[in-house]
Parts: sequence; C-alpha cells; structure tokens
Amino acid sequence: MAFIDYIPLENIPEKDRVSDKDNILRIHGVHSRIMKKHYDLYRELMYSSGLLSRMQREMIAVVVSKENECHY
Repeated sequence: MAFIDYIPLENIPEKDRVSDKDNILRIHGVHSRIMKKHYDLYRELMYSSGLLSRMQREMIAVVVSKENECHY
C-alpha cells in the first residue's frame, strides 16, 4: 500500500478546506483544490437519493477498503 503524508491543516488554503477531518480526505491536501472536489463528490455519492441506502453504500465502502487492505 502506498503512503502519502498528510498536509497540516494550516498549510491548506482556507477556501479549499473541508469540514470532514477523515484521513482519506486529508491526503488530498497535497493538492488542496482536489481535496474540496473529492469531498463534494463523496457527499454527492453517499448522501444523495438513489437505489442504495446510506448504510448499504457505507457497507460497500468498508468491504472495498478491506479488500484493498486499507487501514482506515
């Protein structure tokens, strides 16, 4: 598994910061504009209406992360 350093919050421009402090989002601080876009995409995918419930979407994310040997 690759390792990407987290960027300290104070080094991320305020306009690109997101309210979620999860590590998966923090790695995007390397390219802070991408962090905001990733967060917006995540919110749309996980919280918008659709055929799958929020719980089902989270369960799929957990299984995929486990299969990919992600530690978060």
